[in-house]
Amino acid sequence: MPKKPEKIDTKAMAKELLNDRTHGSKKAGAAELKKADKFAEGYKEFLNLAKTERESVDYAVKAAEANGFVPFDPSHKYKAGDKVYYNNRGKAICLAVIGKKGAKEGVRIAAAHIDNPRIDLKPIPLYEASELALLKTHYYGGIKHYQWTAIPLSMHGVIVRKDGTEITVNVGDKPGDPQFTITDILPHLGRDQMRKTLGEAFTGEDLNILAGSLPLADAEGEQLYKLHVMKILNEQYGVVESDLISAEISFVPAFRAADIGFDRSMIGAYGHDDRVCAYPALEAIFKCKTPEHTVITCLADKEEIGSVGNTGLASEYLNYFVADLAAAEGLEPRRVWSASNCLSADVTAAFDPTYGYAYEPGNSCFLNRGVGISKYTGARGKGGSNDASAEFVGWVRRMLDDAKVVWQIGELGKVDQGGGGTVALDISRLNADVIDVGVPVLSMHAPFEVVSKLDVYMAYKAFKAYFEAK
Repeated sequence: MPKKPEKIDTKAMAKELLNDRTHGSKKAGAAELKKADKFAEGYKEFLNLAKTERESVDYAVKAAEANGFVPFDPSHKYKAGDKVYYNNRGKAICLAVIGKKGAKEGVRIAAAHIDNPRIDLKPIPLYEASELALLKTHYYGGIKHYQWTAIPLSMHGVIVRKDGTEITVNVGDKPGDPQFTITDILPHLGRDQMRKTLGEAFTGEDLNILAGSLPLADAEGEQLYKLHVMKILNEQYGVVESDLISAEISFVPAFRAADIGFDRSMIGAYGHDDRVCAYPALEAIFKCKTPEHTVITCLADKEEIGSVGNTGLASEYLNYFVADLAAAEGLEPRRVWSASNCLSADVTAAFDPTYGYAYEPGNSCFLNRGVGISKYTGARGKGGSNDASAEFVGWVRRMLDDAKVVWQIGELGKVDQGGGGTVALDISRLNADVIDVGVPVLSMHAPFEVVSKLDVYMAYKAFKAYFEAK
């Protein structure tokens, strides 16, 4: 009589052979969710304090010094456990903890960026029209123009006067401050606007900041609305109109970071991309004591416009920093770079069911499923991408699993839908292994983005585990 076939335990087989699709909150457990909530409070404070790259560097320097970091001196001989930082022009920063093996087997880098899409002023911005004072702008980074109208804005930046005096400006975030806005036409009169495509209805030249509506009191003549604004700026900051030529002034949303949802599981704020990776990378290196290998957190500027300029990672400042670390140990920088690796700490898109047509669900990242890995970014046929090697992806998987980090892997939407890039290209060109690891974001590049608290905390755990791995 034929033997009856044994019943296959498909649940056991699936657990052994298929990807684990358990929800991140269940993988993490209640204790980790509480830690995530606590970690989120510090992150929200950072978001409220640091809305530009300059403010982020100011925050990083103060926090670094409070955690025992000192300015880097290339002529100094450092030992294992020493903590140093290099402030590049107040707009980018590298922090390092010297490892037991130093840099001889390469360094480990977590590289995030601290610039965000925003509205910058033109060099000669102030004008008046129809009894209003306004400011001409030039937007920065990839934005949808319409999202920046009819919301409260705050003003941040520096003004350098002709005598070289530098004045810091921050108006609109503190209680009692005036705020600013970009107007939109009312729907009652918006028939012509609404017939246009979004790209045609809202143009860059339409993004004018409303700055005042009263003329200079007790005065006659021309440009009294413009004069009134300049009089206020002169009284408060001692500047004249020509000083705005040598200024870097940005307008950003005046929203404060807030818990989102009845369950308070998410954070809504301006600037998650990429402060949601920058803050965990900072906190991870602050907690790093004496690692096996020298570790670096790099917070870069200009990623949103191609990592250009001397504070963007297409520049050589990170390369020079590593070269100085290598030289202090008598090592050849190119040898150090060739043995190094990096987590390009940048965000990825979170699956949004409202716009599900743009995603391929099986290869997308979701809120609350942990920190996201992107093997490659780029567009269409992986154009403009760093495509991490299978060997490095395997090492990262093991490292995260060993540290009990909840993680997921995905792509930035459907293959031909669009695409995007990170700083991974700029670091991989130095012959280091690089992979993108970051937090999934809803409404990316909007004035108000959303992330999961659990995912933010898992980013911190990922960077910490990376720095501490043997």
